[in-house]
Amino acid sequence: MKNINEINFEGKRVVIRVDFNVPLDDKFNITDDTRMRAAMPTIKKVLNDNGIVILMSHLGRPKNNPDPKFSLRPIVKHLEELVGRNVIFADDCQKAGEQVKAMKNGEVMLLENLRFYAEEEGKPRGIEKEEPGYDEAKKAIKASQKKFTETLASYGDYYINDAFGTAHRSHASTALIADFFDSDHKLYGMLMSQEVEAVDKVMKDIKRPFTAIMGGSKVSTKIEIIENLLTKVDNLILCGGMTYTFKKALGGTIGNSICELDKLDMALDILAKAKEKGVKLYLAIDAVVADKFSNDANYQVVDPMNIPDGWEGMDIGPKTRELFGEVIKNSKTILWNGPCGVFEFDTFSKGSEAVARAIGEATKKNGAFSLIGGGDSVACINKFNLVDEVSYVSTGGGALLEAIEGKELPGIAAIRK
Repeated sequence: MKNINEINFEGKRVVIRVDFNVPLDDKFNITDDTRMRAAMPTIKKVLNDNGIVILMSHLGRPKNNPDPKFSLRPIVKHLEELVGRNVIFADDCQKAGEQVKAMKNGEVMLLENLRFYAEEEGKPRGIEKEEPGYDEAKKAIKASQKKFTETLASYGDYYINDAFGTAHRSHASTALIADFFDSDHKLYGMLMSQEVEAVDKVMKDIKRPFTAIMGGSKVSTKIEIIENLLTKVDNLILCGGMTYTFKKALGGTIGNSICELDKLDMALDILAKAKEKGVKLYLAIDAVVADKFSNDANYQVVDPMNIPDGWEGMDIGPKTRELFGEVIKNSKTILWNGPCGVFEFDTFSKGSEAVARAIGEATKKNGAFSLIGGGDSVACINKFNLVDEVSYVSTGGGALLEAIEGKELPGIAAIRK
């Protein structure tokens, strides 16, 4: 498999799968262009070679085909600013053949939302799995999916996947399209290469001690990740809302804190597995609790095993910040997925900030490799302006989590084969 920098794309049409699934406000203004900026190095490499760029992406989850509120047209103006030239817009991703043929070297085209066609995801719309006729509808979509994919492939001499955020999806534009290109004509983009390298570094090229920090509200959503990490890490820090499921399982009183009562045995099983594998598992030793879910709530620091009635855990306490910080600062490989509390409220953001700063210190001062992933962790890093203090911030949410679980991502496998 060739590297994108080994190829001169002059005069070649290059179909690039990007992730322009950006947030828009009610006036269709982009509120965060991170994903668009992340794709620029790959796009500009092709343009600097005097190649022809055809960009394809999805936006949101349209239920109707097409739905104007999910159109990619509103992002064209900002895309033109980023690439520094005019962008041709194709109103229909399946009917852009003539427009593509008319393109000249150095031009850029953006196809309309791929998900305006059910064939992109390969499943029917407007009918649930349990409803009569679903299986027949799915067969019909699958039957037309090859033609849909073939049309997209026909636009390019090369195919580049630079959308790590959708690499865990076996969709037409992320996995199936690669089969229409030989091995030298299907490539990772620069962003995709960086993401794959970062994941491989954390999961395969481990410098020890290796510490993973797993946050989030529910242990059930992270169970496969946690179990896979227990075979790799030296230290596992569990924080966020899932803390209180563990505290409850251990016999604690947790007040109004979030808790999965049906997962208490699962929590105890994780604790037992960690001990069996020699992994040091850390939970909060003090907690900041509030009398309501609000930034303006009354709060106090308590033992997380003895939270008063009517109060709920909102953040880790000062002793826990110090404990977690010491573990993190002494680590050489760090993975962070999920905040330590309700960081969106400034009052309860101190724990997540302390963890973020400890990761930054371990990276900058002690030479650790740190990978930050998952929407909330990325939001934390951005909120505290620490992006430049860590090794890598992943653009992939679900894709990163599945990679950490040890799964092979369809979008990556399709390029490799």
